[in-house]
Amino acid sequence: MLEGGDGVGKSTQRALLGQWLEERGYEVVLTREPGGTELGDLLRSALLHGGHVDARTEALLFATDRAHHVHTVVRPALERGAMVVSDRYLDSSAAYQGAARELGMDEVRDLSLWATNHLLPDLTIVLDLDPEVAVARREGAPDRLERESLDFHRRVRAGFLLLAAADPARYLVLDATRDPRELHAAIAGRVGELVGAP
Repeated sequence: MLEGGDGVGKSTQRALLGQWLEERGYEVVLTREPGGTELGDLLRSALLHGGHVDARTEALLFATDRAHHVHTVVRPALERGAMVVSDRYLDSSAAYQGAARELGMDEVRDLSLWATNHLLPDLTIVLDLDPEVAVARREGAPDRLERESLDFHRRVRAGFLLLAAADPARYLVLDATRDPRELHAAIAGRVGELVGAP
């Protein structure tokens, strides 16, 4: 799974990793949260482009998307032996709603664990970037979460780093200011170790 704040390069790295895995003969499912399903796209539109949603409702809607996404896309792919590479997963909820919205990281994480029947990724890659730098990278009109304050995005970043520090064996934290090709090489190296691919 690829995690990090807005504008850190998750989509770019997801595509590069997917291509790298396919070149080595793996079936790859590239997906994202929220979204990745028809219901997910509806929830994504409501969450990111709709009107005001209170913090608890936001957390529950993200968990709803995640439960459906895992049930209809992720688990079926894993059961047939495919590699799943997702732009965001449950750590995003822990960081955004748990840390930044101050609902409690453990509580929000537990909600997502329940929603996914405790499905955790083998590796979570956190692309770390100062929120002020990330703002300058964004293209197009910002969505509802991207419009939040710098302080909000600093709490998001701190949340991701706290999660990674608590379980370093399952996380790879990378400086997202690095050249995308260097980031891809570091990611491919770690994934290669996991799957036994050169």
